[in-house]
Amino acid sequence: MDLLIGTSNAGKLREIAEMLGDLPIRVLSLKDVGLDHMDVAEDADSLEANARLKVEAYARASGLPTLADDTGLFVDALDGRPGIYPARYGGAELTMPQRRALLLNELTGVPVERRTARFIAVIALGTPKGEVQFAKGVCEGRIATEEMHGESGFGYDPVFMPAGHAISFSQMGETEKNKISHRGLSVRAALPILQSWIERGL
Repeated sequence: MDLLIGTSNAGKLREIAEMLGDLPIRVLSLKDVGLDHMDVAEDADSLEANARLKVEAYARASGLPTLADDTGLFVDALDGRPGIYPARYGGAELTMPQRRALLLNELTGVPVERRTARFIAVIALGTPKGEVQFAKGVCEGRIATEEMHGESGFGYDPVFMPAGHAISFSQMGETEKNKISHRGLSVRAALPILQSWIERGL
């Protein structure tokens, strides 16, 4: 089965493709199907609604079964910010390193025990006929007091330390990260849906 991954984020694409490696699925990128310049407005008020917007648009445009996800980072000491718009935190003109710096700056003086946060990922699986199903993953953790870079990771990974670990996501190997991350949990929750699609011959 061909499956389009509806993201322009190379890190997300790589992680999702690796986690689907045991299924008889050929993973396709937006570039593979000529949709890499297609913009989908993510202006809904929830992760589920934004994931739906993306998966419906890409499935309709490509004519392929499609997976799209939407991710939020919710920091308790910041009343839930960045929330459902982590890529717009601080304004569209900021780079990701600047967003991470802004997050750390907003948490200046906040003690470790109050730096709790969670990543939430919602996957939408959609067919060209308009069928949409969802899967969700949540990873609890905290925001580090400084960036902790490693050999992998992207986005907010250098400042997010998953619960029970003294290192950031970006300092973990990809296999280790995928076992516990919000995206890994959401992809595993989506596997039964994908398996049923394979059995249906989509």
